[in-house]
Amino acid sequence: MATPIGRKIIDGMKPGLRVFISAGAAGIGRAIADMLILHGAKVFICDVAQDSLDDFKKQYPDHGAVPADVSNDADVARVFGEAKAMLGGLDALINNAGVAGPTGGVEEIAIADWRRCIDVGLTGQFLCTHFAVPMLKEAGGGAIVNMSSSAGRHGYAFRTPYAAAKFGVIGFTQSLAKELGPHNIRVNAILPGIVEGPRMEAVIRARAEQQGLPYAEMEKQYLEKVSLRRMVTPHDVAGMVTFLLSPMGENLSGQSLGVDGNVETL
Repeated sequence: MATPIGRKIIDGMKPGLRVFISAGAAGIGRAIADMLILHGAKVFICDVAQDSLDDFKKQYPDHGAVPADVSNDADVARVFGEAKAMLGGLDALINNAGVAGPTGGVEEIAIADWRRCIDVGLTGQFLCTHFAVPMLKEAGGGAIVNMSSSAGRHGYAFRTPYAAAKFGVIGFTQSLAKELGPHNIRVNAILPGIVEGPRMEAVIRARAEQQGLPYAEMEKQYLEKVSLRRMVTPHDVAGMVTFLLSPMGENLSGQSLGVDGNVETL
């Protein structure tokens, strides 16, 4: 691959590391899967996008890829059963699934849209962790990486469902780190900032329309709030995940790690 994902960044990764990634077929999740496979991991992903799953399976026929909605109890129970059957156990869980949620004032947001954002971005992490932890304990320990956001550190006007879910992820992470540390399970959160790609473009476009501004002006306003004045890439996030799963991250737990160029505010 002719991208930064096509070279190793860490030496000494455990051979055959068994990793489950939610929403692993596209975007940040796919970048994580690509990088971990490059480093010798055995990966099992789930996603709701069948076309992206098909593309993943075409490129990686020896790895697992199944459809699942992480907010659905039965779906999650099923896919972890399939993951255990294929992988034989689990060493790491990447809770990556989430949705952008609606843009609008709190009085304008549909209740169903609020619930969907929380159900996928927060309850989905609980469900995946619920089924993964027995496997991690059986393996003698491992790692969980929960995807939060810069919105989990800053208030985010007109994106209250998303910010609430991502703040919740921080509390979930810190609580799990205390609970699971005695079982040799490390738990950390990653807080991506403005990540280039279609999802961020849609968020900026929605905010631009709400404010009555051109897309380019809205994007400029977003980047002015980032110290490095640029977006990060899915590969940047994948690199942090790889570090946390490597021997170099073996004493990191309970941390909220920004991969965002230093977002100063939202």
